[in-house]
Amino acid sequence: MFENLSERLDNAFRIIKGQGYITEINVAESLKDIRRALLDADVSYKIAKQFTDTVKEKAMGQNVLKAISPGQLMVKIVHDELITLMGGQNIDINIKANPSVVLIAGLQGSGKTTFSAKLANHIKSKRGKKVLLTACDVYRPAAIEQLNVLGNQINVDVYSEDNNREPVKIARAAVQHARNMGHQVVIVDTAGRLAIDDEMMNEIAALKEALKPQEILFVVDSMTGQDAVNTAKAFNDILDFDGVVLSKLDGDTRGGAALSVMAVVKKPIKFVSIGEKPDAIDVFHPDRMANRILGMGDVVTLVERAHEQYDAEQARALKKKIAKNQFNFDDFLAQIRKIKKMGDVKDLMGMIPGMGKVTKNLDMDDDAFKNIEAIIQSMTPLERSEPSVLNGSRRKRIAMGSGTDIQEVNQLIKQFEEAKKMMKAVSGGGMKNMMQMMQQNKKRRR
Repeated sequence: MFENLSERLDNAFRIIKGQGYITEINVAESLKDIRRALLDADVSYKIAKQFTDTVKEKAMGQNVLKAISPGQLMVKIVHDELITLMGGQNIDINIKANPSVVLIAGLQGSGKTTFSAKLANHIKSKRGKKVLLTACDVYRPAAIEQLNVLGNQINVDVYSEDNNREPVKIARAAVQHARNMGHQVVIVDTAGRLAIDDEMMNEIAALKEALKPQEILFVVDSMTGQDAVNTAKAFNDILDFDGVVLSKLDGDTRGGAALSVMAVVKKPIKFVSIGEKPDAIDVFHPDRMANRILGMGDVVTLVERAHEQYDAEQARALKKKIAKNQFNFDDFLAQIRKIKKMGDVKDLMGMIPGMGKVTKNLDMDDDAFKNIEAIIQSMTPLERSEPSVLNGSRRKRIAMGSGTDIQEVNQLIKQFEEAKKMMKAVSGGGMKNMMQMMQQNKKRRR
């Protein structure tokens, strides 16, 4: 996400980088490109102009510190203003009541049903609450079935009734069912339309009146750009919702919705939906998003995702195996699967400062480890636990069984052995041994 915007902003900063001091001329040149970058990202002209006017005012009003170059100062000012533009700070979802009702609204195709399931999974796994999904979209074909399938995938109860019943009656019955069965949060998936109409608005307003929800979230499709912001404003005029959800941020989106919606509706972005998997949802943090837009990475989110997959007992056991030189392909495969659970590989690498540019043109997706997994799974239990037995005939059989070629098998085994040596060096003799081994590898390549 935001790849094009990040690149355009970086080009804008080059104008002022290397300058000895800030002047009205070099600031004006830099801001002209920043404004164009925002407009190309589908930010409205009014917001883009307000943004650059504020940046100019702050840039010209500051004395450049000796320790900071003009370019660094400009990046900092833009960074701070991006955070302000996107809301300043994270605003948590309100689910303190028991049961708490969360009403999900949006146009058809915006991703409401998928997000409803993701939010249920998030609240269940991160907050430890018992959640009930409620199917109130009685118009779209298969909407109720879709929610039931998604609920089954994440092991969350779904309340649904016959399509002929009114959504308000279904929602009321669902809340009563939640009270009876001990559910702490009720997520209500509502119907959408292809465009805003009176019938849709009346229905969602009636649901709000009947349920008195603790939280109303409006889901917007980020790929619709500025139209998403206009739709959010129309819904907010009727619902006065509590927060915005940006869906499909992993798609071919220019990011204008994320940068504009807060300024237009004065409501915080609370979540971003970044894929199809049940856990492909992130709490929105304006500061972290600003870091990513400016190519500074997002180490905090990366650490949080890693921590979710971290098991202290398993880590201690793995460390012992590495120290005893017993690390094998079963362990290797387990670590790969932990990485996959953290999210899209390219997205993860983009969270590392400076890696955004490196990964921009890399063809990396959810299948990045597909061949590696196929090769390891084609090994026998003995071969996975005792890699030393992998002779030529075994490697040939593994290549045939995994649908790969012998070169790929040989390359994986070589990479595994190098990784094993590296981990052994770190575990045993610390950084000194690892540096020595890297120098030896460098000499061999020469």
